[in-house]
Amino acid sequence: MPSIIEGYTYDIFISYRQKDNKYDGWVTEFVENLKKELEATFKEEIGVYFDINPHDGLLETHDVDESLKEKLKCLVFIPIISRTYCDPKSFAWEHEFKAFVEQASNDQFGLKVKLPNGNVASRVLPVQIHDLDNEDITLCESVLGGVLRGIEFIYKEPGVNKPLTNDDDDRNNLNKTKYRIQINKVANSIKEIITGIKQFEEKPLEVSAYKAQAAPTKEKNNKIKLIAGSAIAIILIILGILFLPKLFKPSEELEKSIAVLPFALLSDEPDKQYLADGMMDAILLHLSQVGDLRVRSRTSTEQYRNTDKAIPEIGRELGVEYLLEGSFQKSGDDVRLIVQLLRASTDNHIWSNEYDRKWSDIFSVQSEVAKAVVKELKIIIKPEEKDLIEEIPTNNMQAYDYYLLGEHLRIQRTHENLLKAMDHYEKAIEADPEFIRAYTRLAKLYGLLAFYANMPPTEAYSSSYDLAIKALEFDSLFAEAYVIKGIVDLCYNFDYVSAEKNYKRALELEPNNLEAHASLAELMLYKGYFREALKVDQQAMAIDPLYPVRDGLYGVHLYYAGYKDSAIVHLSKLTERYPVCNFYLGIIYLREGKYEKAIESLQRTLSDFSPISITQLGLAYSKSGMMNETQRMLDTLETRAESEFIPYSMRGSLLNELGHKKDALEYLIKGYENREEFILLLMNIDTLSYSNVRTDPRFTEIIGKIRL
Repeated sequence: MPSIIEGYTYDIFISYRQKDNKYDGWVTEFVENLKKELEATFKEEIGVYFDINPHDGLLETHDVDESLKEKLKCLVFIPIISRTYCDPKSFAWEHEFKAFVEQASNDQFGLKVKLPNGNVASRVLPVQIHDLDNEDITLCESVLGGVLRGIEFIYKEPGVNKPLTNDDDDRNNLNKTKYRIQINKVANSIKEIITGIKQFEEKPLEVSAYKAQAAPTKEKNNKIKLIAGSAIAIILIILGILFLPKLFKPSEELEKSIAVLPFALLSDEPDKQYLADGMMDAILLHLSQVGDLRVRSRTSTEQYRNTDKAIPEIGRELGVEYLLEGSFQKSGDDVRLIVQLLRASTDNHIWSNEYDRKWSDIFSVQSEVAKAVVKELKIIIKPEEKDLIEEIPTNNMQAYDYYLLGEHLRIQRTHENLLKAMDHYEKAIEADPEFIRAYTRLAKLYGLLAFYANMPPTEAYSSSYDLAIKALEFDSLFAEAYVIKGIVDLCYNFDYVSAEKNYKRALELEPNNLEAHASLAELMLYKGYFREALKVDQQAMAIDPLYPVRDGLYGVHLYYAGYKDSAIVHLSKLTERYPVCNFYLGIIYLREGKYEKAIESLQRTLSDFSPISITQLGLAYSKSGMMNETQRMLDTLETRAESEFIPYSMRGSLLNELGHKKDALEYLIKGYENREEFILLLMNIDTLSYSNVRTDPRFTEIIGKIRL
């Protein structure tokens, strides 16, 4: 039966794994019951595609004909999400689920549609019949591009995790769900989605032209239509409230979530954008001090700078119920800050204010905004949290200006801008020797210079450590300083125990500190505790669901924890937004023996000419038998070492590939004496480097020292 909308083959496509229907025909029974419910829900006949004998084989044997692609032209796609569905090797996953998401994302309606009640929903409506493992949830969400939300048909008792059936007693079910009610929810959800699609399809009335031409009688008829339309809209909203609470109503946790979008600059002075960014960062930091509020990081929100996406879509993608927008201007000593708080799901305006103050009063303005937001969200703020929000970072406004410009340059992470940022932080400290955050940000900058191999570790990390200690002399409870101490302990002192103590101390002081979580996960990775690294990541995701897309390291953790396919899918999605993910993909392909893909991915990372990218590319060339290219990569590093710092341990890795074992070991020893972070990778992560000398006593001696 054709779709109710022209150009589509079916209204609904049911996708499932054959093994989920073999045992008791659960999927067949579900489809039959859903069809009956649809007959009672829609006036029109609804076309449902359901293949009783779907393909279910290995990817290599798939032969997808054009007829399936035609059948996927549907309005709503219902995957039966089970313990076996999220499998990149299955037919349903690769050629139905992923294919529909790609197809719908590019058709006239898009993957997400606006519902009559103002919410936004995906045209993928998952029906979940099992509780899933975390890696399956991650894999599914990486394709959907958002949180997995669907209608559950799960029966649970202690030790039981099976599909809900019509015969199951809801009183014994831990989920307390009834099969009949869940079927009804699916039908009503489909109706909401299709109504949203049909609403989109209708052309909007051109009000201004209509008013100019309309006769009085037509105006009267228009009013009647408007009233009738409003009544229908109200009925649809009521239906949404009655039947879709689980699918679309914000949870209590969501109600306490907010994202601060990048602030706009009111004046036409691009060189002052750093001031607007500084206001946004300060307010975000204040809100992050409130333990009962979930605040998305700047890394998560930066993608929405100059976006044309609608507020509900941004809120859904960020997984928050509230968004704070702002704009800023500074003219001489006068400043203007305009902020507004929006409810993302409904795009409703909650609160706004305009602050016209002096630059010297900017800290009280930042505190006022944060406290006003907390008040509007009806969140209880503890006295110590209020004190942190009201704390003034510096009394010297020139120092604050230097600091903000340093921040603006530091986050760009180019060698040139990092050096410029260093100069501004130093000026900030010179203007105010008690400016704690200027010390810690300068300390973080030194860490970046060491990480990107722009400065010898002996110089960078010793400076970073001294600055962190100085900050703690002013405030012994400053969490950021403990994170920095931990980084120095790990990457320079090779002291796992002390690093872990510092990271955990930072989390005691600031449980929502994402940098502390990321650093602790990195420590677990270096120690070879890969599953523990994922656990730390999951704790961070409870604070910010977009934590996994901050820089791609979550994909690395997935890979080393054994979830190889999920890691590749996750990182592949991020390569355009975060080029560093090409590097992570490259080292994964290299370790999987897929050398052509490794070379292709690593070549994309050479724009910044990072020494570690050159090293890994040289290693990939060697494994492919392209020794001339490996020599070329080594020559590149050696030439650069004449005028800049290039880690000895990286150059030694390529010497080893070219058969110069003695020189390779000498470089490795120099690298250890330099305390180069690359050596940490050689234990549990980069087991391909130095493969020819790993049994040499000098190699095992160095690795033994690091393990201690």
